[in-house]
Amino acid sequence: MRKRRRVPADNPAFADLTVTPIQTRDARVCMAVHVAGALADPRLPLVCLAGLNRNMSDFSGFLSYFKRLGPGDWPTLLIDLPGRGRADDRIAATDYGSLADARDTADCLAALGISRAIVLGQGHGGQVAMALAAAHPLLIAGTILLDAGPVVDSRGIVRLRNNLAHIESLRGSKAVTVGLRRMLGGDYPGLSDDMLDALALRSHWLDKRGRAQPLYDRRLLAPLASINFDDVLSAQWPLFDALSVAPLMILRTQLTDQLRRETYEEMVRRRPDALAFTIAGQGSPALFDQQEEIEAVAKFVFELNAGRVKKAA
Repeated sequence: MRKRRRVPADNPAFADLTVTPIQTRDARVCMAVHVAGALADPRLPLVCLAGLNRNMSDFSGFLSYFKRLGPGDWPTLLIDLPGRGRADDRIAATDYGSLADARDTADCLAALGISRAIVLGQGHGGQVAMALAAAHPLLIAGTILLDAGPVVDSRGIVRLRNNLAHIESLRGSKAVTVGLRRMLGGDYPGLSDDMLDALALRSHWLDKRGRAQPLYDRRLLAPLASINFDDVLSAQWPLFDALSVAPLMILRTQLTDQLRRETYEEMVRRRPDALAFTIAGQGSPALFDQQEEIEAVAKFVFELNAGRVKKAA
């Protein structure tokens, strides 16, 4: 039997994010869900899905501010799908994929009695949102894509894979801390060491030997092993087109290497009704802790709920 991945109970990244386990179709595997606000609220809930090897802590800054905006504590779900954060790992490595994640997201919403929602997906979470729209269009009241699109940038994949392999090769807490700061510093120029260290705790923790242990199943990265820097990955425009069932917002961080500018511009061209917004001065995953971008997302959510945002005919 495979050893259960350890997640320290006192990891500060999860301090304010209590979770409830929700079973997948495999009873041995549970997702982890944080619920803010009341799901009985008639307002459309906002569902947040993190990147490939990321977890709900990437939305902690966003959630803290978002809850204080508009008409009170908006119903919001942060979901750690299998293999991420405090969710269980899948039984087999081959069970991972955006289609399986979309299925689990749909099952999670059904278990919580949610028949319609606004989905915010960052990176891989955005690909899950597109797959969810294709399989369950009636679930989608609106979509917010953040550094996500139908074409994944191979440069970002290779950089992510190499950076994570380097971090796990380091020995000693000092070397790991310096390595994590260097890895993150390029995406967040000007961020203090303390803030970089806090950001690092969203993806790794240090064991007693001073080694970085991931807050994700390493097998998530297995499909990335064969991708090269100059590969051109297959475009999935039909999945993007599935989002036409509802209004759309497209966000891109200025320094991201996950979503090429030309892909972003083509997405905007194909969906001229979409709200488009660039988050300045940072890369992926977005810190999502600044007033301007949070209020832009909040306005989209609030107006969509009120019926004032229209999708293209």
